[in-house]
Amino acid sequence: MGILICFFLVLLLTLVSSNFLKKITNSKFNLPPSPSSLPVIGNLHHLAGLPHRCFHNLSKKYGPVMLLRLGSVPVVVISSSEAAEAVLKAHDLECCSRPKTLGTGKFSYGFKDIALSQYGEYWRKMRKLAVIELFSLKRVQSFRYIREEEVGLVVKKVSESALRQSPVDLSKTFFSLTASIICRVALGQNFNEDGFVINQERIQELITEATEAIGTFTFYDFFPGALGRFLDWLFQRHKKINKVFEELDAFYQHVIDDHLKPEGRKDADIVSLMLDMIDKQGNEDSFKLSMDNVKAILMNVFLAGIDTSAVTMIWAMSELVRNPRVMKKAREKIRTALGDKREIITEDDLGKVDYLKLIIKETFRLHPPLPFILPRETMSHVKIQGYDIPPKTQIQINVWTIGRDTEHWTDPEDFVPERFTDSSVDFRGQHFELLPFGSGRRMCPAFPMGVATVELGLMNLLYFFDWALPDGMNFGDIDMEETGSISIVKKVPLQLVPLQCY
Repeated sequence: MGILICFFLVLLLTLVSSNFLKKITNSKFNLPPSPSSLPVIGNLHHLAGLPHRCFHNLSKKYGPVMLLRLGSVPVVVISSSEAAEAVLKAHDLECCSRPKTLGTGKFSYGFKDIALSQYGEYWRKMRKLAVIELFSLKRVQSFRYIREEEVGLVVKKVSESALRQSPVDLSKTFFSLTASIICRVALGQNFNEDGFVINQERIQELITEATEAIGTFTFYDFFPGALGRFLDWLFQRHKKINKVFEELDAFYQHVIDDHLKPEGRKDADIVSLMLDMIDKQGNEDSFKLSMDNVKAILMNVFLAGIDTSAVTMIWAMSELVRNPRVMKKAREKIRTALGDKREIITEDDLGKVDYLKLIIKETFRLHPPLPFILPRETMSHVKIQGYDIPPKTQIQINVWTIGRDTEHWTDPEDFVPERFTDSSVDFRGQHFELLPFGSGRRMCPAFPMGVATVELGLMNLLYFFDWALPDGMNFGDIDMEETGSISIVKKVPLQLVPLQCY
């Protein structure tokens, strides 16, 4: 009986795949080049290892605009700044929707968020709310005292290790820093205080599990319809997604319930702001926020805000310790600009050290926290560099590859912040050689808050401390292997010994 069922499934999958291939083959379009494909699975057999590296290697052979078929889903991979500009600028409107997957639908509460929802009137109103109310420059600046206090606590803890000359796990330190900031900014709560509903270690595990769940494709994602649902049921692919989602949902509900108590509403945190908006809605309002909207935006802020900033600081410090010349120059520039024996560093100091900004740009180039910006989906037919891209095609922009393009970068594998000294290239979405936050309509609206955290954190650790490798290690021993799904982090935690200077 089991053999007959398997035969029946393979037959159905083959028919689905054959119909798709026939449609593509008979097309009059000038489609992008593609690697060889197999029945049923398409090009899935090419994806062994980390996807951004797999796509990078394939793009070397098939070019910067490449068509893949993942199951029955067409995906165009963009691997050059010129092609990225065509997608994100020339055809931004036609390419600005999002594909629906089981994971993204679950974690966005049915696409009620900002990052993962499809393009349309609903998204436009949510984006406006985010830009004007939640992540405006004024709002970001209002949270500076939180960033300064949390970075100050990190300096204090690292100082204790410096007195003992004991190694510090900077991977854990940076994650704790960004999690503390986001919990206070978004939730109005401090997870370092007694009574916090989830401990620090579990928050880190939840972030990792959630990003893996969102980034994990299900059979339904490759083969939409009853067949995909049946295979997911058969192999229980949805169980892990549901388990992580339910724990995060319970966490968000606990936070919201606290805010709904008479004494629980804060003045400035994101949950309070959104609950106030719900309270002020009238019966005549055409666009109404719900509790699912609150949770969905919390999911965006919580997952993206904690992970990406921590990842960036980890890679920056990893590259600095591997490049003693750059580390020495960074320390000297910061200490010269700020003077001797400062007790605290504030965000007023961030504009004083241009070299630190160059380091952050170079880190974004070599180690974008998300090697692909969130996938887009075409809403109509477009042409990208002469190739036809049909509607309902996923577009993956490999910013990791773009940051290594020898047409734009000299010695692209080397960490050289000076390459930006006389360059106008920035990461704010106008230069397509450097796209850590994307560009166009779907650019990350909260990137100023993340950049402020990264810059303040690195400035403090480079001003107050020198850094050494643990006993027995040389610069060449630092393992730079990557791991992750949506975001890519250093696989082996970064451990360094702080030496007190001020």
